Amino acid sequence: MNPVFSVKEAIHKIEYYCAYQERCHEEVVQKLRSMKMDSDEIDTILVHLIKDNFLNESRFACSFARGKHRIKFWGKIRIVSELKFRKITQYNINLALKEINAAEYLCTFHTVAERNWQSIPEKNVLKKRKKFCDFLLRKGFESNLVYEKVKELENSNTDEMDVTV
Repeated sequence: MNPVFSVKEAIHKIEYYCAYQERCHEEVVQKLRSMKMDSDEIDTILVHLIKDNFLNESRFACSFARGKHRIKFWGKIRIVSELKFRKITQYNINLALKEINAAEYLCTFHTVAERNWQSIPEKNVLKKRKKFCDFLLRKGFESNLVYEKVKELENSNTDEMDVTV
């Protein structure tokens, strides 16, 4: 059985929850609902968290975008869709995307693409192309980048094959 929390206890618990890692408003609201808090109490607690800088949607969006790109190697499309899923405003999404340096983004894309291309043991070129494209599109990279890269990698492979034949 879930314990019943007073507003003061809930504030203390949720401050720790927010201090541990950046949270979006939606995550905090869900956590408070799981603690059986009513709407008025949730509003009071949210105001307190925002006022005391435990909760900041812009900071969350920027941190989320940086982390998912640098650690999980996600592309912009996946980052945007995940932020929208968390009900982040378009303004904060645009702010978050500015956190990703264009040169770093392309470098990450090329590194992930080349590593993935090498890791696919498939002999059938069409199946290999499909697996490669599906992987990068799932990661959230733009389709034009993916299709340019697959052409580049296929051409470099045929050049190598021509030399060995």
